[in-house]
Amino acid sequence: MKSTILHKIAPPGTSGEPADKNPFLLALGERVRSVRARRGMTRKALALAADVSERHLANMEYGVGNASVLVLLQVAGALQCSLGELIGDVTTSSPEWLLIRELLEQRDEATLQRVRVSIGELLGTGGDKAALSARVALVGLRGAGKSTLGQMLAEDLGFPFVELGREIEKFAGCSVAEIQALYGVNAYRRYERRALEEAIQIYPEAVIATPGGLVSDAATFNQLLSHCTTVWLQADPEHHMARVTAQGDLRPMAASREAMQDLKGILLGRAAFYSKAQYKLDTSAQALGATFQALRALVRSALKLPV
Repeated sequence: MKSTILHKIAPPGTSGEPADKNPFLLALGERVRSVRARRGMTRKALALAADVSERHLANMEYGVGNASVLVLLQVAGALQCSLGELIGDVTTSSPEWLLIRELLEQRDEATLQRVRVSIGELLGTGGDKAALSARVALVGLRGAGKSTLGQMLAEDLGFPFVELGREIEKFAGCSVAEIQALYGVNAYRRYERRALEEAIQIYPEAVIATPGGLVSDAATFNQLLSHCTTVWLQADPEHHMARVTAQGDLRPMAASREAMQDLKGILLGRAAFYSKAQYKLDTSAQALGATFQALRALVRSALKLPV
């Protein structure tokens, strides 16, 4: 019996090693061993602390055990590390990452925002310089009024108006729907970033209407925040739905029997990112003319232009 167990947990390079191993499981096992060594724990001690059999833990460390999420949680808890550290989160990939993450844990949103701005200044990627930028970017869900109000604002300011969705289509040579259908969401996000980079490079002054999902890509959204004065155009879900329906466009809610619920879910998921914009305006509160006047006053004040 003992020899059988030893055979099952034999380390790599022995006759007990399976012919093919999954690279992810191998890397996972290496990280478990590394954290265990850093904690100064024997495998037996970790097995006891995690309430996992030593054989199961050994198989995990050698990349031959496909551990469940619950077992990984137990092991992470016993090692006093995050689950992310075991599965390969980039913020756990080096001592500096770990120390930085430790400094930021448990900080409130306001503190994290100040840190993000400071990092931007240190790395030369924008920082608080966006406060002086004459590129005005409108963010928000479809139906918030970005295109309509953006065109009106651009005309009032004498700035070029950039509909980022159209620029994406120019890059790809096909419609947004075709990009996603033919090449997938990741390809679309690459076109989106290229379109934004070009707009920033070409236009020192502009009003940019952004796609609602731009905030889904952290790198692209960081770029927007760093190089533009940003305004979140808010609207309640009912107004979003009415406007989108009037435009004949229910993406990505098409064919859904619960379109309103889907829309609310998307809005809820993105609201925390939209709220990072420097300014906010409710476009549901009043008629178009009054909403535009409010946006005009807000942007002119931000850019220190006569109202």
